[in-house]
Amino acid sequence: MEITRTPDERFVDLPGYPFAPHYVEIDDTVGGTLRVHHLDEGPADGPVVLLLHGEPSWSYLYRTMIPPLVAAGCRVIAPDLVGFGRSDKPVDMADYSYERHVTWLTNHLFGALDLHGITLFCQDWGGLLGLRLVAAEPERFAAVVASNTFLPLGKTALSDAFFAWREYSQSVELLPVGRIIDGGCVSDLAPEVIAAYDAPFASEEAKAGARIFPTLVPAGPDDPSAAENQAAMAALAAFPRPFVTAFGDADPVTRGTEAWFQSHVAGAEGQPHVIIEGGGHFIQEDAGPQLAKIVLDVVSGQEES
Repeated sequence: MEITRTPDERFVDLPGYPFAPHYVEIDDTVGGTLRVHHLDEGPADGPVVLLLHGEPSWSYLYRTMIPPLVAAGCRVIAPDLVGFGRSDKPVDMADYSYERHVTWLTNHLFGALDLHGITLFCQDWGGLLGLRLVAAEPERFAAVVASNTFLPLGKTALSDAFFAWREYSQSVELLPVGRIIDGGCVSDLAPEVIAAYDAPFASEEAKAGARIFPTLVPAGPDDPSAAENQAAMAALAAFPRPFVTAFGDADPVTRGTEAWFQSHVAGAEGQPHVIIEGGGHFIQEDAGPQLAKIVLDVVSGQEES
């Protein structure tokens, strides 16, 4: 598997991102290894909060949520998915698949880090992948906070906004990652923040993962990973611990899917679900501190029970 690795100098002095990098090596599934990155902030013995980003963002998305979580005593883990952030980036789009991403993330979080007692916050592809992990090993998770995400089963029609995004991602000559993030927020990002989202991608070939991700979402029952997601959803429905939804009111891609979680996941019953006013798709940019407070309330509830 041919990979590219973003030079360290591209991550120097990014605004609001003073965090030290941490790396582990995982199996690439074809006989080699990948170096993957995560942030590990806060006390080692604190309750684990796992922050999973989506597409085409990276752990920089969580820079305003991490400090209040750490201040409250949490150990915060924020990985970069393979193909994003400081993690290695296969340059051939054919090397990416939904199932391979599930395996890579499992090897990273469960294999290398062996995380337990996890409160998961997941958005976008962070949910498409993270919820698969919850379904596979629910005993590792204390709670879930899902935001602007879904688990595509290939049974129901996806939004027009999603299909417009998928078409754009495959047709645009140069994928403007930072401007895509900016366009998915209600607030206007500063130029230096937009540049920080571009930082991991030193070339167009480094964007192979970002390019291919929209095509990996199962849109029909015969699409790859549709059957695996259906099996995972059946397992997720039985998840007995707190499952809270915190969706933005201004996300055309996932609007309404929170109701599906609320009615299908056992742990969602009776939880303080919230719709965040002024929250776009990349809701961490629009409401990061508010989301951190929601996560902390969930963590505190677990500690009190």
